[in-house]
Amino acid sequence: MGEAVANVARRINTTMEDGLDTLDLSDCKLISFPDGVLKMIRSSADQIHKISLANNKLKILGGKFFTMFTQLRELDLQGNTMTKLPDAVGEMQNLTSIDLSNNNFSEFPEQLTNIHTLKNINMSGNQISEVPWERLCAMSSLNIVDLRSNSLTAPPQTTQNFTVLT
Repeated sequence: MGEAVANVARRINTTMEDGLDTLDLSDCKLISFPDGVLKMIRSSADQIHKISLANNKLKILGGKFFTMFTQLRELDLQGNTMTKLPDAVGEMQNLTSIDLSNNNFSEFPEQLTNIHTLKNINMSGNQISEVPWERLCAMSSLNIVDLRSNSLTAPPQTTQNFTVLT
């Protein structure tokens, strides 16, 4: 456990000391996003444009995470055990890419349809059966929605201006 904590601290220090715009906390055995990390990185949060929390054991990310990283453009949450997202994710107005593949979502997180800057949504490898196609089709920036390896009950029923992978 101590080694995992030290690894997280090292990665945060590297990001902050080197002025990087990427925070990589993938494969750190995290079960939640530590409040201590939010406190440590508060002064640099606006400079962070990409965060990877891939391949951890996250069940949920709190709203604080999404309200702190307002300039985030890419978020990688693949390979966790998440089932839902907080409403605050819908306020991420700079986010262009989110990877929620290989989690435990049974419903498509409709909060994502409030992010008009999103270009890529990866929801592959979940248990999603229904998708809010009309709301997705209203997203003018959207390029790709990856829904492979889900249990979709119906294909898109409206004309979309983005690629759907199923």
